[in-house]
Amino acid sequence: MNKQAQDTSQKPFPFNNLYLISGFVTGINKWWAYLFTVIFLMTGYFLFQSAIFVPLMNVLKSNGYSPQEILSNPNLLFDSTALQMDKNLVLLLELGMFVLAAASFYIGLRYVHQKTLTSVLTGYEKFRYKRFWFAFLVWASLLVLSTLLSYIFYPEELTLNFNLGGFLISAIIMFALMPIQTGLEEVVFRGYFMQGLSQIFKNGIVPLFITSLLFGLAHMSNPEVQKFGVPIMLTYYVCFALFMGALTLLDEGIELAFGIHFANNFISSLLVTPPNSVLKAYSIFEVQDENPSSEIVMWLIMAAIAFVIFQLKFRWKNFKLIIN
Repeated sequence: MNKQAQDTSQKPFPFNNLYLISGFVTGINKWWAYLFTVIFLMTGYFLFQSAIFVPLMNVLKSNGYSPQEILSNPNLLFDSTALQMDKNLVLLLELGMFVLAAASFYIGLRYVHQKTLTSVLTGYEKFRYKRFWFAFLVWASLLVLSTLLSYIFYPEELTLNFNLGGFLISAIIMFALMPIQTGLEEVVFRGYFMQGLSQIFKNGIVPLFITSLLFGLAHMSNPEVQKFGVPIMLTYYVCFALFMGALTLLDEGIELAFGIHFANNFISSLLVTPPNSVLKAYSIFEVQDENPSSEIVMWLIMAAIAFVIFQLKFRWKNFKLIIN
């Protein structure tokens, strides 16, 4: 248990979840602290984009794209085909923006809120790395298995396009930077916002739904949304967030959700590159067409299997932790 939560365990709390209590008892929990920290976060995120916006726009214009085309479709700025740049260079730029955003968020968390990073990661004294890596391995295994089954039964949907040199560089870039990208999203949505909103609503269930919707909305600028439409993609992202948020509340920490999110982005990017993916790496397979409906069904099956494995492993009994 988080030391501060343990020391104040005799005091009444509006909830009995160690993770929510960790946010309740640590640091400064005033509205202005949340406001300034969010401003720091957004400033760091957009500062990096602003620095590379003009150079990338000039590259696109030199490749025949008009300013109107670029402004109407900002995803072109990170499209390696449109830029005529190496995928790994674009991948490095995409993930690099999260480094500055994470640093800015940490400044707000540490020096405005006066909270420790651990307090928004877990309800326990230390981050539980074994849980993180267990979740990573479970979800990575499910992704590899589903991809192999697709290749065996529907070989026409996947094209083997393996480039060893590019693949290795992609793997190094993502292994170094993707924990920052996925970790920031998990800490902000499943941690920081979840804990903050729980102090307003005095429970976990309302913050779970609000943060899941916010997570979905935050991804609505992704290129796959333009291709397949807001309703189906918002449904996917919100369901994904609800699943990880429920695991966070039930397990009283973001270790499992973080492990799943990292595996989902890292392994799937190395396995298959869809044409509308926001992250394009030198993957093993390429797919020319996507069916988001079937992918959501597959994801639901994977989520159900993962949950059963976690339940067998961790033997959760107090399912009310998701609510209060």
